[in-house]
Amino acid sequence: MKAAAVGALFVLGTVFLAADYLESHRAADKVVIRNAQGGGSRKEAFEVRLQGEKEKTEVEIDVAEQQYSPEEIREMFARVSRKMDRLILGENKSLDRIEYDMNLPARAPNEPVEISWELSRYDVMDLRGELRQESIVEEGTLVDLRAVLTYSENENEQALYECTACIYPRTLSEEAQNASRMEGEIRKQEEKSRDSREWKLPDTLLGKEASYYRKMNSRGMTLIAMAALVGVLLYALKIQNQGKEKEQRRQQMLLDYPEIVNKMTLFIGAGMTVKRAWQKIVEDYERQKENLGERYAYEEMKRTCHEMKSRVTEADCYENYGRRCEVQVYIRFGALLSQNLRKGTKGMTQILKQESLQAFEERKARARRLGEEAGTKLLLPMFLMLAVVLVIVIVPAFLSVQI
Repeated sequence: MKAAAVGALFVLGTVFLAADYLESHRAADKVVIRNAQGGGSRKEAFEVRLQGEKEKTEVEIDVAEQQYSPEEIREMFARVSRKMDRLILGENKSLDRIEYDMNLPARAPNEPVEISWELSRYDVMDLRGELRQESIVEEGTLVDLRAVLTYSENENEQALYECTACIYPRTLSEEAQNASRMEGEIRKQEEKSRDSREWKLPDTLLGKEASYYRKMNSRGMTLIAMAALVGVLLYALKIQNQGKEKEQRRQQMLLDYPEIVNKMTLFIGAGMTVKRAWQKIVEDYERQKENLGERYAYEEMKRTCHEMKSRVTEADCYENYGRRCEVQVYIRFGALLSQNLRKGTKGMTQILKQESLQAFEERKARARRLGEEAGTKLLLPMFLMLAVVLVIVIVPAFLSVQI
């Protein structure tokens, strides 16, 4: 599905490329639409061909937005002034009591108006509207604000906005006030002993005996949180790897199943008992293990041989083998051997032949599915090749039409 989406994107890009190419080789309309008022200016690029000349010259033009009429400009300045009364307050409720930073914008929102500010008291507030708390007195400080509103498209069109704000110290909670006073007392103690290497914290603060503690560093908690996160990720990775290993084990056992059933059919058909045929398969595996590597199905068969030697009944050993493999075909195979061992081996060869044929058919079907999956993975390169072919075919066709 992802490959198909990427391929479709490439095809769509090719179509747009062709459309843009045709658009660039078609004479453009000589009428240019400006952006609406407040939409801002934009750049337009053209290729100009003069009469009698073959070559085209590239030009780039700044297209300004549609400008306001004088009446619209006056209405716009009035509209901005009304907005300013609320905009500059920020978190404050009224100009009569300013305790928090004000908002002094450099441009009016959604309007082509630039704003430049002038203040009567720069020691109390800066041009961004940030208050200087250390310069504010309890009785309040009056600050005159003057803003020059300038129309962005014509600097000669201006208007004046003025207001007065009364600045007060920020109202603090009782806890914050106590913290501020304690900081002040400690700061005074520190300033008195700046000529010595060591200085002593005051024994009393706010008229009460004071004890001091270092603020707890949070690095331990950070490391613990990181360790917990890493542990969770490692556990998730372990679960994921176990799932992959289990799936690899299952696929390998499914691949070996037809061969095991076929060998069992041949040995039993040659006159061997089920137990002897089982042991023979394990012996052959042991001899070829260095070349084949470890095979899960054969290792479980080897374990079953050890169970037989430890005096577990043969029928139970075959059933245990199927349960340990945890694959449906092996469970069926173990049950088949166990049931025929209890009922007698008559007709068992024919049953195993049918099982062998069915196993090989399932193996072929599995191979076909894997082939289909591989074909799906090839969709992306195929779409890339399709896009290249489309470019190779369509672009020369457009060039020939232009000529």
